[in-house]
Amino acid sequence: MVEISQTTIYIFWTVAIIVFGVLEAVTAQLVSIWFVAGAIAALIASFFHASIPIQIIIFVCVTILALVITRPLVKKYIHPKMQRTNADKVIGQVGIVCQNIDNINATGQVKVDGKIWSARSIDNQIITENSEVIIEKIEGVKLIVKSNNNKE
Repeated sequence: MVEISQTTIYIFWTVAIIVFGVLEAVTAQLVSIWFVAGAIAALIASFFHASIPIQIIIFVCVTILALVITRPLVKKYIHPKMQRTNADKVIGQVGIVCQNIDNINATGQVKVDGKIWSARSIDNQIITENSEVIIEKIEGVKLIVKSNNNKE
């Protein structure tokens, strides 16, 4: 069996820490920070002359533990909850077209909730003045609407 010197083990874990750290630094997302924690734990174990299999087990366990513990925090910061605005309350409401909506000519206005908004059709159809529309979404300062053909 090949004997690996203690110095070689120290160098291996130190290089692993540096490589994982650099990889983390050059990526925009959390990718390898957990491996850095695992490699640090394995390096510490090597200082206490733990065997290589024990160091590997410590590396894997600490990496998994760090991932499990920090996952809720990471999810919170990578996928933050969208903050609804007051403007979002018009989504799903019915509005009245006050100027013909024509996406090609970039015209159209809708009155909803007492306010007049610029509007565009979701399906590129021309919607005539005084028609009812349903607000589907907001893009910038424009309402994206569809014709309300289900009037009763």
